[in-house]
Amino acid sequence: MRIGELSRRTGVSVPTIKFYVREGLLPAGQLTSPNQASYDETHERRLRLIRALLDVGGLSVAGIREVLAAVDDPDRPVHEMLGAAAKRVVPRYTEEPGDGIVAAREVVAELIERRGWQTYQGNPAAEALAVALAALDAVGHGTFMEVLDAYAGAAEQVARADLEYVARNVEREGLVESVVVGTVLGDAVFGALRRMAHVDASRRMYGSEA
Repeated sequence: MRIGELSRRTGVSVPTIKFYVREGLLPAGQLTSPNQASYDETHERRLRLIRALLDVGGLSVAGIREVLAAVDDPDRPVHEMLGAAAKRVVPRYTEEPGDGIVAAREVVAELIERRGWQTYQGNPAAEALAVALAALDAVGHGTFMEVLDAYAGAAEQVARADLEYVARNVEREGLVESVVVGTVLGDAVFGALRRMAHVDASRRMYGSEA
C-alpha cells in the first residue's frame, strides 16, 4: 500500500508517519520508485503499536524507541520485553521525598517479602506505592496499611487475569500492546469497578439513606 493508504487505515497523518520513519520508530517502506514507497501490514501493525505507546502509555519518543528495541530483539526473553514496556507506563516520582517515605518504603519491602513477590531493585511501582502510603499517613490515615494485604491479594488476582489476557496474543508486538493498553486502561477499568463495588458494599453495610 502507499503511504496515503497507510494513513487512512491507521488515522495517522502522512507527515507524522514520515516523522516516525525519520526517528527510527517505523521501518521505511520499500522503494518502488525514486519518490514512492510501498508499505504492508507489518508497517500498519507497528504504527498502531507506536500510537498505543504514545496515546495510551504516554511514552516519549525515546521511551517508545526503547520499548521497540525490546520488541525487535529476538534474544530478549518475553518476561524482560514485557517488563520494558510495563516499566515505562508506571508513574515515576522525582520530587524530593517527604517525611514518612522511608518508613513507607520499609512497609512496601516487608509486603513484597511477605507475599513472596518476585520483583526487582528500583521497581518504580514499589516507589509509587510507598509515595501513596506516605501520603495516606500524612493526612491521618496511616492505619490504611492494615488493609494492605487485602489490596495485595486483589492485585494478585487482577494480575493473573491480566497475564491470561495477554497470553492470548502470540506476536511480540501484540504482547507489548496488550501490556500497555491493559496497564493504562486496565487501571481505569479496575478503578471504575472498585467505585461501583464501593456503592454496593456501602449499601449492604449501612443500608440505603432515607
